[in-house]
Amino acid sequence: MTQPVTRFDLSDPTFDVTSPEVHAARDQSWYVETNWGWAVLRHAEVSALLRDRRFRQGNARWPAQNGIHSGLFSDWWQETLLSLEGDDHSRIRRLLMPAFRNKTIAAMRPRFQALANELIDGFADRGSVEFVSEFAEPYAARIICVLLGLPEDNWHQVAQWADDLGASFSIDVGNQVPKIEAALTGLYEYVGEVVADRREHPQDDLVTTLVQATDGGDRLSEHELGVALVFLAFAGMETTRNQLGLALQTLLQHPDQWRLLGERPDLGENAVEEVMRVNPTVTWVTREALEDVEFQGLRIPQGGIVQMLSHSAGTDPSAMPDPAFDISQQRPPHHGFGAGVHHCLGHFVARTDMAVALPLLARRMPDAVPDGPGRWLPVSGNTGALSFPIRFTPMP
Repeated sequence: MTQPVTRFDLSDPTFDVTSPEVHAARDQSWYVETNWGWAVLRHAEVSALLRDRRFRQGNARWPAQNGIHSGLFSDWWQETLLSLEGDDHSRIRRLLMPAFRNKTIAAMRPRFQALANELIDGFADRGSVEFVSEFAEPYAARIICVLLGLPEDNWHQVAQWADDLGASFSIDVGNQVPKIEAALTGLYEYVGEVVADRREHPQDDLVTTLVQATDGGDRLSEHELGVALVFLAFAGMETTRNQLGLALQTLLQHPDQWRLLGERPDLGENAVEEVMRVNPTVTWVTREALEDVEFQGLRIPQGGIVQMLSHSAGTDPSAMPDPAFDISQQRPPHHGFGAGVHHCLGHFVARTDMAVALPLLARRMPDAVPDGPGRWLPVSGNTGALSFPIRFTPMP
């Protein structure tokens, strides 16, 4: 039997948040100490702490924790919705909301479906695909282009900038600043040109919606628009690409579920929830105590950090007696999009584009299997596939 540990090293690139060691620790207690505060392991406690107003989003200090106290990256990071708190956070979120209404995103389903089929057509008769470069990345990047009203031919450049900004979440971020800031500069210039164009020539797209959005006469400034759009381009592309790779990894490990999804496309939305419950790209969510907190026998001092381990909470047998992967089951809400006031604003975009893509892939590649192990990011922090080769029988 795996023995529980008393401390996790979250900075260790070999640390696996899905490991038996984590599960053994969860059996013993709802939390464990780490070198970055405490890791919360059970569903009920994660749910409660993410909604506890005595905590704030804990990522704001990430650059400073890595020795980055000034510069373009540090400034941008502090101004994103991820880092803002209180009235500033509420105001920006309120002004961004009109672009993310469910009805608006749902209307894009046919476009997402056409794009997914177009990409699958590119490899369907070959019987093999490198899933990340041939589907997940172009699909995620082109959807961002569709949302922002950008030419889809520019998806390669958008994807490259998003890739480079992905280093923001690396445990080696201190050495990645030049690459990150070059990507920020490129994206800032690009979205600035788009915003200027939409002021003169409004279109039916997200940028125009945000340019025109008002709340009691209040508007997003040019700078606030730039910060928000750069973060959207990065987060929307990076997380969707990574989550699609993880979804295929999980579904292909359960061939019965893969076949069911191909036969029952109506299960697409539930499949997204189930994949994110057991294999989320955001493997932990960070919170920082705003005051001294007593919570279920644990004293967390002001400034103390707690890490909510998404997979551990999502597979917690105390919250779901049968946590085995099953796309036909209804589960308690997972934490792949966070919760509380910092619940991901773009969650419906990600849910919709993946719910469209996964059933189409399952229908058109019903006997798909991995063609080798692929290459993967560490199973901690933000994880996902770097490459994932798949083979299948070509469909007539």
